[in-house]
Amino acid sequence: MIIFLNTAIDLKIFSPTEPIGIFILFVGLIFSGMIFYIIYAVSVNKESIEDKKIRNQRETSQREKIKKLFPKKKET
Repeated sequence: MIIFLNTAIDLKIFSPTEPIGIFILFVGLIFSGMIFYIIYAVSVNKESIEDKKIRNQRETSQREKIKKLFPKKKET
């Protein structure tokens, strides 16, 4: 059975020196690069400018609410 498969499909077309083999290697390199970039981007955890603005607005609104709940006593 194995001999039959080897003769039916010429496996030499997938070698790195053939055009299909070069294409497969090229696609593999691109895919690996994309995966490494995704892992790097997730590990760095960069915030976008909009995320920073939203976070700052939430913090300021939280501070204002806390100031309303607990006003400072005036010393006379």
